[in-house]
Amino acid sequence: MASTADEDLRAAGTSAPAPASAARAASPAGPARRARGVPLLVVGLVLAALNLRSAVTSLGSLLKEVRADLGMSGAVAGLLTSVPAFCFAVFGLAAPRLARRFGPAAVVCAGMAAITAGLALRPYVGGVPGFLVLSVLALAGIAVSNVLMPLAVRRWFPDRVGPMTGLYSMAIAAGAAGAAAATVPLADAMGHSWRLGLGSWALLAAAAGLLWLVVARRDRTDGAAAPAAAAQDAPRTSITRSPTAWALGIFFGIQATGAYIVMGWMPAIFRDAGVAPSTAGVLSAVTMLTGVPLAFVLPRLAARLPHQGVLVVILGCFGLAGYAGLWLAPAGGAWVWAVLLGVSNSAFTLALTLIGMRARTGGGVVRLSAFAQSMGYLISIPGPLLVGWLNERTGGWDVPLALMAALMVPQIVAGVLAGRARTVEDEL
Repeated sequence: MASTADEDLRAAGTSAPAPASAARAASPAGPARRARGVPLLVVGLVLAALNLRSAVTSLGSLLKEVRADLGMSGAVAGLLTSVPAFCFAVFGLAAPRLARRFGPAAVVCAGMAAITAGLALRPYVGGVPGFLVLSVLALAGIAVSNVLMPLAVRRWFPDRVGPMTGLYSMAIAAGAAGAAAATVPLADAMGHSWRLGLGSWALLAAAAGLLWLVVARRDRTDGAAAPAAAAQDAPRTSITRSPTAWALGIFFGIQATGAYIVMGWMPAIFRDAGVAPSTAGVLSAVTMLTGVPLAFVLPRLAARLPHQGVLVVILGCFGLAGYAGLWLAPAGGAWVWAVLLGVSNSAFTLALTLIGMRARTGGGVVRLSAFAQSMGYLISIPGPLLVGWLNERTGGWDVPLALMAALMVPQIVAGVLAGRARTVEDEL
């Protein structure tokens, strides 16, 4: 069992612990280097997280202008709403192999470079196909970085998994809300150019990429990202044999479904209920911003509980209350429903926290992260499309809201199973 754990750690680019005397002899300055590097790693984690949704939420703010200028059809615009989840699922599967080969810091750095290139170039390619291809490039960078964030936390902050998960989850929420809110003002300030408004977010990704380049170079200098050895590629039991991995994947997928539905359709629900368009947009931002403080609190709380199922149930109840409110009085209690659904969508933070808690080793974390997130995002793809179809077929929001509320039940069940105190290594 010890050798297997060591292989898992090495496979994720994390050196297995050496005896204390050997470690001191081999690298007497190692602890000092790690201590000096902590601020850099914290800033790097936050900067990377700020970039993990900007490609999606910034586009939504200017989609009308993009469609008009590029001649984008409604079908292609609708496809753009499902492309992020598809890319997160497909490209996220490559993250474990890339991390074994190059080390997690180098892969995150490459991910930031892909985001930078995609965001900077897609407004200027001059056609819909090029815009789509470069959007996929940016989303591929987001996908691999998504998967490796829990590993980065587990590797560099093993005794602070809860707080650091909370910090980067909070940064993800802040980045999503900030890009949604600031893109239009940025475009207006730069001559009402949607191209400059969208492309400006590449600067943030470039800053993160430069910082992670420093982290990657330091990793290689310290020997923490040594080339993969043959033992690292030895066959291991598939993570699909773990019931906990399946429960976590399903939980991740259903909560992602709800989040994408709320982000994509809640403004339309409010507008159809008579809420002013500008107010509907603010309500959508409130839902996203509600998750920012909770992203910092939930991981700390989860780390102190022996079973995280109670948090899953509480968040699920908030969701049920929010959907019930939208059904009964969408305009009358709009602000309350927006906050309730914002709390419910914090299940995303809890899912990320559980990924770090349900594995003992770095290798286990990255395999679980890749499986749960890829499977989860695949599950989430049909949800927003189905809600739009049901709204069109029924002429209202009663049936779609009933579906959204019904999804909370399997989400709670899967989350309770994923919250049990066990690790995937125990099940493989």
